[in-house]
Amino acid sequence: MTDLHAFIAGLPKAELHVHHVGSASPRIVSELAARHPDSKVPTDPEALADYFTFTDFAHFIDVYLSVVDLIRTPEDVRLLTYEVARDMARQQIRYAELTITPFSSTRRGIDEGAFMDAIEDARKAAEADFGTALRWCFDIPGEAGLESAEETVRLATTDRLRPEGLVSFGLGGPEIGVPRPQFKPYFDRAIAAGLHSVPHAGETTGPETVWSALTDLRAERIGHGTSSARDPELLAHLAGHRIPLEVCPTSNIATRAVRTLDEHPLRAFVDAGVVVTINSDDPPMFGTDLNNEYAVAARLLGLDEQGLAALARNAVEASFLDAPGKAALTAEIDTYTAGWLAP
Repeated sequence: MTDLHAFIAGLPKAELHVHHVGSASPRIVSELAARHPDSKVPTDPEALADYFTFTDFAHFIDVYLSVVDLIRTPEDVRLLTYEVARDMARQQIRYAELTITPFSSTRRGIDEGAFMDAIEDARKAAEADFGTALRWCFDIPGEAGLESAEETVRLATTDRLRPEGLVSFGLGGPEIGVPRPQFKPYFDRAIAAGLHSVPHAGETTGPETVWSALTDLRAERIGHGTSSARDPELLAHLAGHRIPLEVCPTSNIATRAVRTLDEHPLRAFVDAGVVVTINSDDPPMFGTDLNNEYAVAARLLGLDEQGLAALARNAVEASFLDAPGKAALTAEIDTYTAGWLAP
């Protein structure tokens, strides 16, 4: 596996399911916590490892929201966004669709225009400085109800506010007690405004939530979709319509959505012909990164370098990058892999 780890470390990659605040490394979180000493979040990076040990999904949400509360000013937003891109670049992530929850910041008093300016300034600086292209998915925090849905779609579709990097519209947070159909009108508005639909579904609930995301929210990709493996008809639908799953193996174990990695349904998805992409979700909170997730996938699926390169190409193809961008990144993956395997 040592050679595979080295191959993964240099492999050009795209990431499609990764959260803005959830990507804040201990280095970034400790800096933000030091700026806001009234927070309960530890400032010591080592203490953060214990703080980021979750008992279940509900506990994860509580901890996640405490980190969200550290993002209080446009300067905090800009720092977080730029530094997340720096960490991505170290993993050879060339393109990422970063899930952002603007409602969490605007309801804490950050001016909506200043918020948009901060993420856009960071996006442009990161691409120039690191070569990592960021695009945004604005998501509804499901636990905050329809008020948050209205605010999120307004921010996503108002011309004077909509950021240049915005490509998609999502739905996150807990699924239990948060049925998908109530969000249909908001997704309809986002889709009408040209955004792609990428809700979370089937992470901690059954396949029926995935079906609802497909039928009610017109999902083009499914965030997690873990329980899809329990419904052969759903797997056949996902495979037949080439609807990708954004799979996050370590996240699913950390939040107790799946008991152990050996029980993870990734193999079942692949065997059913479903398009899968590999992602890190909230990497520092789960003690992982995208390189580690590729190594996990290699073990679960028995992949060699060519198999890992195929996973990387899946993510590019499933992305909302434009056609020239997809062609360029795919060519870079192919060139890197050929060079690695050359005698």
